[in-house]
Amino acid sequence: MDYGNFVGFETIGNATLIAYDNKPILVTDPWLSGHAFFGSFGNSHEIPKAQRKSIFESPFVWLSHGHPDHIDALVLEKLHGKQILLPDHVGNRIRDELIEQGFRVQVLKNCQWVGLSKRVRVLCLSDYFQDAVLLIDINGRLVININDAADRAWGGTLKKIVRKYDKSYLLKFFGTGVGDMANFFDEFGKRVVPPSVKKKPLGRQIEFYTQLYGATDTIPFSSFHTYQRTDSCWANEYRSTIDELYDGFTDTKYKLHKPFARVNCSDDNLENIRPQQLERTPLDPIEFGDDWSQHLESKDNKKIETYFHAIESLVDHISFINFVVGGKTTTIELSKKGFKRGITFETPRASLINAIENEVFDDLLIGNFTKTILHGDWDLPSLHPYFTPYVARYSDNGRAKSKKEVAAYFEIYKARAPFAFMLHRFERESERRIRKFVGANTAALQIPKKLYLFLKRA
Repeated sequence: MDYGNFVGFETIGNATLIAYDNKPILVTDPWLSGHAFFGSFGNSHEIPKAQRKSIFESPFVWLSHGHPDHIDALVLEKLHGKQILLPDHVGNRIRDELIEQGFRVQVLKNCQWVGLSKRVRVLCLSDYFQDAVLLIDINGRLVININDAADRAWGGTLKKIVRKYDKSYLLKFFGTGVGDMANFFDEFGKRVVPPSVKKKPLGRQIEFYTQLYGATDTIPFSSFHTYQRTDSCWANEYRSTIDELYDGFTDTKYKLHKPFARVNCSDDNLENIRPQQLERTPLDPIEFGDDWSQHLESKDNKKIETYFHAIESLVDHISFINFVVGGKTTTIELSKKGFKRGITFETPRASLINAIENEVFDDLLIGNFTKTILHGDWDLPSLHPYFTPYVARYSDNGRAKSKKEVAAYFEIYKARAPFAFMLHRFERESERRIRKFVGANTAALQIPKKLYLFLKRA
């Protein structure tokens, strides 16, 4: 296709969007290498040559967050000289590391429009979970790139902006699968089915978010990977199919399109790109350096202990963490105030030590080859809210390890939208308490849940 007179955008890959203004202008989250999360993730579809060419010709590259299916180190090596656009996050880890590697970096100030070309401008909304939304105005049409993010106090601002546009496209992760850590087992060794797989039909979920944000059109996005390690392939059973995306979507006021689309923002014509679906042969973890029989060394134990003891807030929530590596158990004791909650991680040594040394513990979890057992008083079969936020979001990415640093971290995000922030935190805590009181996935929970969703949409 000749893009010489094309003003619009394309969606391709996992969470890649390419914006055009007679030529490629902007690309988001280009993941092309096919391996992420210690080799656990692979691309589900091929990225065609035309789109690959446009990715490398785009002068601007936006990176939404630090996960390796959004920041592809192998691709970044080929993007030196491009202008890297980043969300305005506390800690600025990605900014600092990219500058150190010689990249040109621009941090997009929160909620401020920035022009990239005559007909393309962008606005970024970041949140305290180190996630971000990118709004792209292309010739008077609005593209809402939510990717993997969840509304953490930016939803109200987003809806106000969307209402100003006659035509808007929602690009968001949708799925009933295992987008986060979900490889849970009970203390008897039986797999715990992820709660997310029960959220069906999927089309109703898409319909809810389309109505919630007021977009005229929705294109599924950031949902296209497959599990390719032999120790993570179990999760493929729970991946949503493309056909499932349309199950239950009945609102004729809105349009739900197929993923991988080319949208002309001059005449609003939409065409489907039909990338080839990739067939993956399960790969042995050893190909990524993981030998499950390998034991921890004494120096490893010290590294792990130092890493977790530096995250002060864990003491208030977690009593101990067990690591089962090569069949041997190492225990990190965090609190001596009495047993409240504990975690057992069974995982291979190489990836564990890599995650510890490089402070990317979330990568170890999302790969879903690490087996996890929860002990004690947990609200759900989930590492949220007592573990993952403090470790992966605030500490690893936000550089907030001490309780004082975490408090200062939240004050900065709160200052950006005080009322919205406090309302969001109240909603989350209320939801957690109700769920804990009535039980997760019970009939009693459905009444307050439906009321909450009704009020939120209203």
